[in-house]
Amino acid sequence: MKLPRLFDWLALLALVAMFGSAFLLTKIAVQEVPPVMVVAGRIVIGALLLLAIAYYQGERLSTLKPYWLILLALALTGNCIPFFVITWGQQYVDSSLAGILMAMMPLTTVVLAHFFVADERITKNKVIGFLLGFAGVVILMQPELIVSTQLDWLHLSAMLLILMGAISYAANSVIAHSLPKISLPLISAGVLLTASIVIIPLSASQGFEWVAETSATAMWAVILLGIFPSGLATIIYFRVIRHAGPAFLSQINYLIPVWAVLLGVVFGGEKLTINALIALVVILVGIAIAQKNRSASVDSIYHD
Repeated sequence: MKLPRLFDWLALLALVAMFGSAFLLTKIAVQEVPPVMVVAGRIVIGALLLLAIAYYQGERLSTLKPYWLILLALALTGNCIPFFVITWGQQYVDSSLAGILMAMMPLTTVVLAHFFVADERITKNKVIGFLLGFAGVVILMQPELIVSTQLDWLHLSAMLLILMGAISYAANSVIAHSLPKISLPLISAGVLLTASIVIIPLSASQGFEWVAETSATAMWAVILLGIFPSGLATIIYFRVIRHAGPAFLSQINYLIPVWAVLLGVVFGGEKLTINALIALVVILVGIAIAQKNRSASVDSIYHD
């Protein structure tokens, strides 16, 4: 495993800004646009952007033919499944809470990486971190777990679906560790093109009656989701995995939930409950413990 360089850290911060903003943009869009259309819109826009970049660089999609199976796996686990479950869940869950739930992604990654990535073994710290993260999720969901009204059960179901999205992203980061050594823009374009082929037929049944009643703000939210978190972030995402590994990438979730909470509270007018605040702290402590040994080796680079 290569040790991360300064460029890897800068790329990580760029991903935090783009991925962290996606929760608020999704919350804005899903108020007026059907969830499956939000997903289809961001995937197709991202695919068109990346295809244009790949074409400009002289890349050919035919190069990807031997890798169609891994492209499909990446498209499902990194786009179609998490985009849909998170978008659907955000109809009933604030963007700040969605960001906190997504913090389980790095803790799930270290568990999956133990089984599927040769140099990412499970340790006592990682087990403790995962258990703390699980405790944080229970704390976050606690108000819904003790009340049995229909509305609260709907809220709980939405939170569980968002948590499923975090698990799907974790699987995606481990699968992406086996990416072929070819052009990142081309791979990224191939993944989103594959995701588009999967999602377009599913979204076609939705119809377009909703367009007439959709505001420019919601439309722009979908466009921005396509350009940044879905398009440009995909290239950076695979680049970081290739050069620094999935466990290093998973550290974006130290900052993503904090960034999502700040955006939700400051710009989305959301309120942060004491349960959410405690859950955020517990999950982040869990991440810190799980990454303790790796963080020490990373820090040594800058002390030499």
